Amino acid sequence: MRVFSFAHLSVLALAINLAACGDSEPTTSAAAVTPAPAAATLATTKAADAQAITREQVISHYADIAHATFADAHSTAQALQVAVNAFVAAPSAETQQAAKDAWLAARVPYMQSEVFRFGNALVDEWEGQVNAWPLDEGLIDYVAGDYQYALGNDGAIANIIASQSIQVGEEKIDVSELTAELLAGLNELGGSEANVATGYHAVEFLLWGQDLNGTQPGAGERSYTDYLTDENCTGGNCERRGQYLKVVTDLLVDDLAEMTAQWASGNPDNYRTELLADSAEKGLRKAFFGMGSLSLGELAGERMKVALEASSTEDEHDCFSDNTHNSHFYNAKGVRNVYLGEYKKVDGSVLTGPSIAQLVQAADSNADQLLQAQFAATEKSLQVMVDAAENGMAFDQMIDPENTDGQQIVRDSIAALVKQTTAIEQAALALGITELNPDTADHTF
Repeated sequence: MRVFSFAHLSVLALAINLAACGDSEPTTSAAAVTPAPAAATLATTKAADAQAITREQVISHYADIAHATFADAHSTAQALQVAVNAFVAAPSAETQQAAKDAWLAARVPYMQSEVFRFGNALVDEWEGQVNAWPLDEGLIDYVAGDYQYALGNDGAIANIIASQSIQVGEEKIDVSELTAELLAGLNELGGSEANVATGYHAVEFLLWGQDLNGTQPGAGERSYTDYLTDENCTGGNCERRGQYLKVVTDLLVDDLAEMTAQWASGNPDNYRTELLADSAEKGLRKAFFGMGSLSLGELAGERMKVALEASSTEDEHDCFSDNTHNSHFYNAKGVRNVYLGEYKKVDGSVLTGPSIAQLVQAADSNADQLLQAQFAATEKSLQVMVDAAENGMAFDQMIDPENTDGQQIVRDSIAALVKQTTAIEQAALALGITELNPDTADHTF
């Protein structure tokens, strides 16, 4: 979780500057399991169809997509919960891999949901317990001797799993009983955002362990023996480690159920009802702000530029599993989903309905065509990243300062996202939404 300011900058100038770093795009093949290659350019929406819908219908469908996406995130987290329970009950290389596979599958819908975080304060406030990063993993479990952590963060070496109590500053906390309430309360312990005790990345660390390979090939290599409860236990505290993993996975499922319910229809007291009771113009501003802010400040800035400029594997999003390329791909897919009013569910069905694209096409077909072209360009750039990772060059290898080809892949993706944000602002203007000011997270590019 990051704290952002809302300073605005000329994204067009940024795009031009980034594009100058290089615009070559290698031919890619389809990734074997994760993101498929970009589809053919979608046909332009017919103006007659656009004129038949209202802004209110578009925002109602925006809420439908949010609900469907969070519902998929919840159901895949439930599948992860089943796999984690099976792994802890009978630790083996096979049950550990099944839990890892379930975690990877759960990231697909969740990353598409993050576009709803920006502009919808309820989601942004909730997100910290679910997907906060980067984390100082020494708060949770054992780490390597040369472990790097945030300076001044006493919690970074607390090792909850090995402790009955932890001391942070003047505060001594009893951690003898691992509960969801306790662990959620330890997030941002001592005021440090790097103290993350729950969420997807806590589960990721407990399944993969630290990635000690730096910018070289390889992800975390935690052994299943860290969960054995007999004399073959490695790492110490194996039973308690299993308890911790189960508690944080259960909490993740509960948190996602809570957010799914906030977007469900038929509840007079949830967020969906509040959103739809407000003006459609405010709803559209929230949707556009979410698309622009995830594209620019978060994905291009926090999740790519920071890691690239510092060659920092600690700032890689899915750093323990080396799944970062897929998380980036599906973040961008979520932005496109909101504009097109469509979402492919995990069961393979596609939810469609009145879309922002239809409204923009009716108001300014050029703005719609430009934005759809930029979506295609972004997906193409990120597919290059996915293909490179699937062929042995993970994101943490791309940011190696000696890897000029890898760095160019990341730069091209950033440049595409910056141009995409400019096109999002132009589409918003077509609907009378001025001064969108998507979040830059204080980045210059």
